[in-house]
Amino acid sequence: MEERILQYNKPVTANDKIRVAVIGSGIMGHNDIETALKVPGIELAAACDLYTGRLERMKEVYGKDLYTTRDYREILERKDVDAVIIAVSDNWHARISTDAMNKGKHVYCEKPMVHKISEGLDVIKTQRQTKKIMQVGSQGISGIDYLKARELYKAGEIGQLNCIEAIYDRQNAIGAWEYTMPTDGSETTVDWDRYIAGTPKQPYDAKKFFWWRNYKDFGTGMPGDLFVHLVTGIHYVTGSKGPSSIFSAGQLAYWKDGRDVPDVTTCIMDYAETPDHPAFQVMLRVNFVSGTGGGSSVKFIGSEGVLEKTGDGFSITHSIMSKAPGIGGWDSLTTYPQAMQEELKKQYDQKWSDTDKQPLSKPAIKYRKPDGYNEHVDHFINFFEAIKSGNPVIEGPVTAFRAAAPCLASNESYFQKKIIYWDAENMKVI
Repeated sequence: MEERILQYNKPVTANDKIRVAVIGSGIMGHNDIETALKVPGIELAAACDLYTGRLERMKEVYGKDLYTTRDYREILERKDVDAVIIAVSDNWHARISTDAMNKGKHVYCEKPMVHKISEGLDVIKTQRQTKKIMQVGSQGISGIDYLKARELYKAGEIGQLNCIEAIYDRQNAIGAWEYTMPTDGSETTVDWDRYIAGTPKQPYDAKKFFWWRNYKDFGTGMPGDLFVHLVTGIHYVTGSKGPSSIFSAGQLAYWKDGRDVPDVTTCIMDYAETPDHPAFQVMLRVNFVSGTGGGSSVKFIGSEGVLEKTGDGFSITHSIMSKAPGIGGWDSLTTYPQAMQEELKKQYDQKWSDTDKQPLSKPAIKYRKPDGYNEHVDHFINFFEAIKSGNPVIEGPVTAFRAAAPCLASNESYFQKKIIYWDAENMKVI
């Protein structure tokens, strides 16, 4: 297999400063702001979190004079904030994004864009009305490997697509969302009432705050956390707007820690033929107790080969059928009288040449990202350049919702035990 390292050189200049604030300074908030500050011209103006320990940590990392608050609305009132990074629990994504754009702030929101399908069109409407830049954080599609994969797919490298197999498995407690708890988590250090605003009144529960992905009141389970990465990449490569039907199944097999979402989930999404692509089927799986050791891959399977996207790039292997259909072997030929067999072979040889009988071959190729490359940085560069130029981002609210909604529909399918039918063009459940 030939290996090709994708070349990369994208200089960025700091023509203008952009001051950002992070709302939600947990795992993704910390990683997002650390990544954003690698882009020249970006400055951190403020930080918000509902747990005081994280605000204390932000001051330790970024300086004691950093403005911090437990009320995101105070961030939105600040004139020195141009853009916000929203990295809170899923149930707050739509509300804070909408409030931020209405206050004149550009928005980088972690995926999924919304907690409920019903919230999506309102977020899109707000972005269109305010004309603020909104980028959603499925950063993988900003990678040069995805760009090259899309190029080769559209060039017909694997023939006609017919199905996609996508997995995102894990095999450890942290990967299953059992994160390290702080020693001082309590109703004193956590603004619990603000956290549960909009949900049924309930007593303080450290797990529901620090392990929020495990609870459907606050998170979106495996589909909203991981399916959405897979589906975003699939849509980017194929140019699809989304599936026509979604069916999901799952179970709670191992992590019985009080969560109310599965730890093994599978989903089948049917994509109808459109002018942009042939009909194909997507099979998604996430397993949080995977004896494989975990890992992620997306296999685009076509009539002439497979494009497999993995963490460090992708590979293409080919299997191209011969022009002649074949005769003999595991075939009905030998069940016929001998004279008939000889006549059939004679007719076959007359119809098909030796060349027709040989399968076509093409060399396998592996494409690898260069060492040190970071698509997360490129995703932020795309966001900040759009703020400066007004050009579209790679994952605006329409693109993000078209990826998120089928994943959220997967949850609906699992809990309601039924097929969900989706209008991908108009972005609504049928």
